[in-house]
Amino acid sequence: MPSSVIRSFAYDPAAQVLDVQFVSGRRYAYLDVPARVAAALHRAASKGGFFNRRIRDRYRFARR
Repeated sequence: MPSSVIRSFAYDPAAQVLDVQFVSGRRYAYLDVPARVAAALHRAASKGGFFNRRIRDRYRFARR
């Protein structure tokens, strides 16, 4: 389902890095994200809502 907040995201299971690109164009790498959380984001009906509840402010990140 499309998101009004998140343009795209990709997950690297070996590194446990979730790469998120927002509609603003900004891109961030969220570190040490468990595979189950990335899978839940993929399944979420509201990607932005899930991101805000379960990822934002919970994982370290770096701007790309």
